[in-house]
Formats: sequence, C-alpha cells, structure tokens
Amino acid sequence: MAELNAHELQDRLRTLDAEFERQMRARGFDPAQTENIALPSTLARLYAERERTKAQLEELEGGNND
Repeated sequence: MAELNAHELQDRLRTLDAEFERQMRARGFDPAQTENIALPSTLARLYAERERTKAQLEELEGGNND
C-alpha cells in the first residue's frame, strides 16, 4: 500500500472524526467524554483508527522541515 501524503491523511482524519462523533451521539454518548468511558467495540475500532491516523500524520509532518 502506498504511503498517504499529509493532505490525504488530514482528509482521512476529518472523515474519521466526523464519523466517530456521529456514532458517539447516535449511541447517546458525549464525544467530549471519550477518554472517560468504555467504548463499544465499533466505537473502539473507530477511535483506534483515528489515533493511528493522527500518529501517522504527526510522524509525516514531523519529518517535514520546510
């Protein structure tokens, strides 16, 4: 799989953030409480994917010294 560039990762992260927030609210959770609750498996997977994407983006942006 080809590496994603920063723009693609930012777009992916925005999409994941919106989907995560939508699913949290649909299940009656406040997205601000993410760190304080046990997430159902579907939300936990989305959360983990968001965190991986954030880490990839930080790594990519940290490597750019433009």
